[in-house]
Amino acid sequence: MEFKLRTTFVAIVAGASLLLTGCATTSGSASDPASGQIVVAPVMPDYKLEVTLAKLNEILATMELTDEQRARFHYDRGVIYDSVGLRLLGRIDFHQALKLQPNLADAYNFLGIYYTQEGEFESAYEAFDGVLELSPEYDYAFLNRGIALYYGERYELAVKDMQEFYRRDPSDGYRVLWLYLMSSHIDNQNALKTLSMQRTQLEDSAWSSMLIDFYLGKISKEQLFSAAKVGLSQPKEYAERLCEAYFYMAKRADELGQYQDAANYYRLTLATNIYDFVEHRYARIELAKIKHILEQPPQS
Repeated sequence: MEFKLRTTFVAIVAGASLLLTGCATTSGSASDPASGQIVVAPVMPDYKLEVTLAKLNEILATMELTDEQRARFHYDRGVIYDSVGLRLLGRIDFHQALKLQPNLADAYNFLGIYYTQEGEFESAYEAFDGVLELSPEYDYAFLNRGIALYYGERYELAVKDMQEFYRRDPSDGYRVLWLYLMSSHIDNQNALKTLSMQRTQLEDSAWSSMLIDFYLGKISKEQLFSAAKVGLSQPKEYAERLCEAYFYMAKRADELGQYQDAANYYRLTLATNIYDFVEHRYARIELAKIKHILEQPPQS
């Protein structure tokens, strides 16, 4: 997430941005993630994030700021709270930012995500509509509204949003994959054909392409986890890839009726502590759905 403050405090916020994308993680000793074991320790926040939060708290408490500056600092603090899983504190800051700067599209986007996670779908739709009214080119509002519509079981509208999200960057494998996940609720066979066709337009070596290849049956889960170790650029990236791999493996297991496996993979997604990834955000909703299925009495 890019910070855009135009104040003398920009260095502090830029430092926070770097921390959010480069937190350290430690390796574990498990050798086979496909067996359902975590192969890295859950990511813990860098202590420097706490320092940054303390500085932001001090600025908000003691500095004379314009409403726009204060709104931005509340927003930036909310982003950090969100990245470490403190959603309530993040939500408070995003609301405060909007009181001070009602046209802050980024804050509406976060609130829409929270509403989706809490099952308040009408409020989520309104929030994302607000984002797009303020910023029509805000790509990820289409993704996030599409996800809200998807979990609200309004699949045709979800697909429409995801088609627009995909259209804006057809080279992004994650857009391809989410379009498939939503389209498959309407016509699974056609969605699979479209997924296969769109895969040909993607870079073969990209990690997101490996996730799609797993869905298409071109690689095994063991090969997927091997691919997750290739081309890492920073320490946290392996845990991020595991977060994604576990989530999409869970979705695939769910499709195949392998509900216990799906539940286990969703739990592993949550255990990575990559709170600001879309896969982590919605794994809990998916897990609740699977739990409901597993608790149903067997049919005679």
